[in-house]
Amino acid sequence: MNVEQLRNRFPDDVSCRAFFESILWPSGPVCPHCQGQKAWRVGGPSARKGLLECAACRQQFTVTVGTPFHSTKLSLWTWVQAMYSLVNSSKGVSSVYMAQWLGVSQKTAWRMLHVLRLLMETHQCSIPQLKGIVELDEKYLGGKPRYRHGVKHKRGRGTAKSCVATAVQRQGSVKASPVVNDSLAQIKPFVERQVSPHARLMTDEHSVYRLLAPGFVDHQAVSHGRKEFVRGEVHSNTAESFHATLERALQGVYHYMSKKHLSLYTTEASFRWNQRLQSVAERETQL
Repeated sequence: MNVEQLRNRFPDDVSCRAFFESILWPSGPVCPHCQGQKAWRVGGPSARKGLLECAACRQQFTVTVGTPFHSTKLSLWTWVQAMYSLVNSSKGVSSVYMAQWLGVSQKTAWRMLHVLRLLMETHQCSIPQLKGIVELDEKYLGGKPRYRHGVKHKRGRGTAKSCVATAVQRQGSVKASPVVNDSLAQIKPFVERQVSPHARLMTDEHSVYRLLAPGFVDHQAVSHGRKEFVRGEVHSNTAESFHATLERALQGVYHYMSKKHLSLYTTEASFRWNQRLQSVAERETQL
């Protein structure tokens, strides 16, 4: 939807709160304290908006209690706008731009973006193991280091760049996670956790993937060193395409992704990739 449609859908905080409640409580309110499913709304001029009281434990709560929105002082309409901007961007949104658009400080916008990435992380955790044809690849984020006289930058595993491991199912979901390096000790736990043993692996010639192959139905690889990038259905171009979007988000929007928060940035990129596929399927259904 465009911005005008967004505003018509959510004209005030009441409609925003009703939307959040329908997402969090599709079958009615659930107490975050005791999981009780019977509650009544608390009215009156001094009551907080959307306040409920549990019939079992008698504790009061709202839809934001126990969520990343807990104790927020911002209006829910502000959060809806932030969600809209982040989800509809092609590469991401900087906290500086978000602050200007929402009328908040840069620090507040930065925190809001990380809160929304935490919600995306919850969604990503619900995606089952990848199956079918699954491409594996790894990526050291960042372009060529800036030239400094007398300084020689290490390459390969000695680099200071952050490494991201990626598994993507053909015509399906992607899963990505920061790892220390591209060694077997780092890649193997990620692959075993995210990829079904019944999957067929497609990779480049990295020896780590050859060592992983016995745990899966099949493994085929192309040799990039020999300028072989596609051999029939064997390639890792889909995984490399995801890495390209992650790299462009780094270079064009965020400019820096700290190792401390890199998992949230990869979660955002994965969420956007997976939602893109869902949006395409929905449009095709409507046509």
